[in-house]
Amino acid sequence: MTLARVQKLSGRQKAAVLLVTLGPEVSANVFRNLRDDEIEQLTLEIANVRKIEFEQRDAVLEEFHQICIAQEFIAQGGIVYAKEVLEKALGSQKAIDIINRLTSSLQVRPFDFARKADPNQILNFIQNEHPQTISLVLSYIDSSQAALILSALPQEMQADIARRIALMDRTSPEVVGQVERVLENKLSQMAVHDFSSGGGIDAIVQVLNGVDRGTEKTILESLELQDPELAEEIKKRMFVFEDIVILDNRSIQRIIRDVETGDLLLSLKVSSEEVQEVIFRNMSKRMVETFRQDMEFMGPVRLRDVEEAQQRIVSVIRRLEESGEIIIGRGGDDIIV
Repeated sequence: MTLARVQKLSGRQKAAVLLVTLGPEVSANVFRNLRDDEIEQLTLEIANVRKIEFEQRDAVLEEFHQICIAQEFIAQGGIVYAKEVLEKALGSQKAIDIINRLTSSLQVRPFDFARKADPNQILNFIQNEHPQTISLVLSYIDSSQAALILSALPQEMQADIARRIALMDRTSPEVVGQVERVLENKLSQMAVHDFSSGGGIDAIVQVLNGVDRGTEKTILESLELQDPELAEEIKKRMFVFEDIVILDNRSIQRIIRDVETGDLLLSLKVSSEEVQEVIFRNMSKRMVETFRQDMEFMGPVRLRDVEEAQQRIVSVIRRLEESGEIIIGRGGDDIIV
């Protein structure tokens, strides 16, 4: 097998070749540290391995060895240090290839060290920085950390930070590297030559879902003045129809009364058993029987119609929450007794 054919193997196929080469005892130890789905995928790949040629085996082992060395260099002195050492040993292009494979396969992300830090420590460092710098850091760290930090920032800054995170698309590795060098001396600028994704609407939705209700309300009200379309898009994604399972029975009963029956039928037609069970539990037996019969005779439905019906129900839920008639639990909310 030529080297070119080896390079065409997927990461999963290379992992299967590696595990077969290392033997059953080592492979068993590796499996103990994997998720069930990863074990299933690798088991299928291993089962498909018919014959491993010497060249294939040696190429996979060599790549694995190089990645292990690169990871060790990163642990010693950061990505830039690892790249410099590998360049001296293997040449510039080979070093870049190894670092790129490493960051891809091991999911090395910017600000990894910050995810283990106390949010208060991060807050103390970034609270006086430019809003764009704060937004960059919050978009990369865990959403739970970002939620605590966003809640602790001055109210006049919160909406601006939220908006910047939501509109952030891709940030060049040079900019990420500059912020990282200041925040953590061990990591310098990113050596990977593609662009790192961070921020976006999904990122700010995760953050806002973790803040207290007061902070969320303040941010969304300010965003509605600055960018109404963005505020509406964020609100749409903050609560989806399937999240109805987290509501209490009283709230669900109120929602059932307020939504259109046709919308609820369409939504339940393709929803999970968990969602159906929660809804039916808050209906009378007669109503449940009627719904089940109507759903059975409804026939196939268009996905678009279902999504629109679910969104209308979500809008009703948001309206009821804003008026204080139901409560959606969030991080930081006080316990109601």
